[in-house]
Amino acid sequence: MEEKLLSIIVPVYNMNHDDNLTFCLDSLINQTIKNYEIIAVNDASTDDSLGVLIDYELKYPGKFKVVTYSENKRQGGAKNEGLKVASGDWIGFIDSDDWITPDFYEKLIKKAEDTGADIVGCDLNIVNSHTFEVGNIVKCNEESQSGILDTDKKRDLFRLPGSMVVKIYKHSVIKENNLTFPEHIFYEDNCAARVWIPYFTHFEYINEPNYYYLQHDSSTVHTITKERCEDRIKAMNQMLSELKERNLFFTFEQEAEDVYTRLGFHTTLFSYMLGCKDKKLSFVSKLKDDFIMKFPKFRSNKYYNVSDKEEEKMVNLCIKSPFIFYNYYSLLWKYRNLKQK
Repeated sequence: MEEKLLSIIVPVYNMNHDDNLTFCLDSLINQTIKNYEIIAVNDASTDDSLGVLIDYELKYPGKFKVVTYSENKRQGGAKNEGLKVASGDWIGFIDSDDWITPDFYEKLIKKAEDTGADIVGCDLNIVNSHTFEVGNIVKCNEESQSGILDTDKKRDLFRLPGSMVVKIYKHSVIKENNLTFPEHIFYEDNCAARVWIPYFTHFEYINEPNYYYLQHDSSTVHTITKERCEDRIKAMNQMLSELKERNLFFTFEQEAEDVYTRLGFHTTLFSYMLGCKDKKLSFVSKLKDDFIMKFPKFRSNKYYNVSDKEEEKMVNLCIKSPFIFYNYYSLLWKYRNLKQK
């Protein structure tokens, strides 16, 4: 197998609509770097996404590779399958409805070569149509996180890693430490981004929004269901399990508690209450009980800080009584909706 400078892994599931898949793939085919491969992983699509991928493979032999299987493993499983066949010195990931500037990977790799970094990232921008005009810029990292990763910098990146799709990762670090993604769930990056960080030694950041994130109604962040809320909790639990199995939990205990508090409890609680149509008190009660069992003293964490006083009030109410919180929040939300009308 010929070694490549870069392997770009693209999980694909039912994306052959509105030119989303072809727009993404064309942005990858037209990258300005040389000697790279695109690994498109068909995650058991039921539309004609596989047919599109095969057409690209036939058109770009040696550059475009298709991996396919019959069981849907979600994005984490698809990324793991891509990693199994990747030959690049560097690994990049991209969602199949997003796209990048032509020099996206050239800039990231040049930064790595100039600095000796083993992770390099940039910013993204959110758009709602196929365009290369910059939309709503989202800063994924800070300049202060750049440089040699001592324990303090690793702890900072653990808490606030930024998106994995705007980064390249040194492949040798991934292989040597058997770094993978959770499978069969959404929000796999919430776990993987934290488990991976301790193994890298140097992060660099380019302050440019060269990744285009397409925001639409079916995006994960806009489709809140009980299953997705449960998946976020599963991702957090797998993060804790892997940290303990890898003897990393003691070093990152405060950071892991902070991440779980923010994502596994706060974000999940309010996403569920705001976004789920068929809400149940039993879900809220179990969420609270599981969280308190794991982190009974979460308020004493050095990172704990809820800037929104109403949110803090609601969290405290939920901890005290899920029943009162559930009913109060539901009534408050109905009242505000009526008031807006």
